[in-house]
Amino acid sequence: MALAILVPGGGGMLGTELARVSPPDNLLVAPASHELDITDRVMTAAGLGRFVAAARRRGLPAVVINAAAYTNADAAESDKDRAFLVNALGPGYLAAACREHGVPLVHVSTDYVFDGEACEPYEPSDPANPLNVYGHTKLAGEQAVLGSGARAWVVRTAWVYSSHSANFVRTMARLEQERAMVSVVNDQVGSPTSTGDLASGLLSLAARVTEGAGPAERLLHYVNTGRASWYEFARAVFACLGADPRRVRPCTSAEFGRPAPRPAYSVLGVRAWTESGLPAPRPWPAVLQEVTASLRAGTPVPDRAV
Repeated sequence: MALAILVPGGGGMLGTELARVSPPDNLLVAPASHELDITDRVMTAAGLGRFVAAARRRGLPAVVINAAAYTNADAAESDKDRAFLVNALGPGYLAAACREHGVPLVHVSTDYVFDGEACEPYEPSDPANPLNVYGHTKLAGEQAVLGSGARAWVVRTAWVYSSHSANFVRTMARLEQERAMVSVVNDQVGSPTSTGDLASGLLSLAARVTEGAGPAERLLHYVNTGRASWYEFARAVFACLGADPRRVRPCTSAEFGRPAPRPAYSVLGVRAWTESGLPAPRPWPAVLQEVTASLRAGTPVPDRAV
């Protein structure tokens, strides 16, 4: 079934992937933040109204996938007001507009809502306890969306990367060319996730919710399965690029030094996702090979301005 999909934040990494993997019979509208600013309540309501009208003209069911976010965790420590506006108030405005128009909403959140004290994968029902401003604002956004009265689902993900845009894998590929040795933290463990796989998963969820068959659980996790430290992930990137992984050396978070504290362990469990009948995520090592093969071939998706 073809869908009409509105993707606020369409100029970013996830928005780019949603446009790339969406079937051609869908009407996918992916405005950048200057075209649809979810922090502007009036602009958001008007933009959604125009989108719904266009969907009706084409006879397509409408759904919103919110990819707009303030994602720079370190900058958020000193830019709290802006981070809260984009990550908390904005999703609330968007959810309110979706409620008014009767349009379902899929909102994307983060593993950084957890404190990292666990020793096994976090499930959606586990208590959140963010360590940094970014995590606090994303948790507030989840609460705003789920408490809005809209037909809304929140999908947490983690450690996203792709063959385009600024992300860890592309940074490692660049550093492999520039440096003899690269230091990467070994005391943060998470779930490396391809944005392409995430986009496909979100589209599957969007199709379900527009059919009126959305999961009973409104809070879900989607990540590629398995776990790795950033150090292990970097070594895997080097190996996939044909470089010597021994050129990556471990360091601690304290040695690296970042303004925003990170959870030491933020592996996400996908049981609620798969038990809802949604397509099971793939293991991260196999997906990484695909993405790095694209980089090695020199055929990444072109960068788009965020």
